Amino acid sequence: QVQLVESGGGLVQPGGSLRLSCAASGSPFRFNDMGWYRQAPGQQRELVATITSGGSTNYADSKKGRFTISRDNAKNTVYLQMNSLKPEDTAVYYCNVLLGGRSYWGQGTQVTVSS
Repeated sequence: QVQLVESGGGLVQPGGSLRLSCAASGSPFRFNDMGWYRQAPGQQRELVATITSGGSTNYADSKKGRFTISRDNAKNTVYLQMNSLKPEDTAVYYCNVLLGGRSYWGQGTQVTVSS
């Protein structure tokens, strides 16, 4: 059973930084794409960034330059470094991984950007 454990969310002031982590377990095989999505209150879940097992990245246009996705295949962990955070970045951030054609989601971690 694939499990995803997210960490690193919290309250941060505008202009601050946070680093999210998501550790995946439960598979003897390397996970395919890993990524982050977010959902703000009253809005649909949206893509933040994804990264392939080979390290190729894809970002939503509005996240380019401020957010950086990375992964450690040895640890089955994906990271999201978020800089210059804005109040509109406030949302629940979800980790997502693909394995064998199936998609798995984490429980979500709250990020709140407020002074």
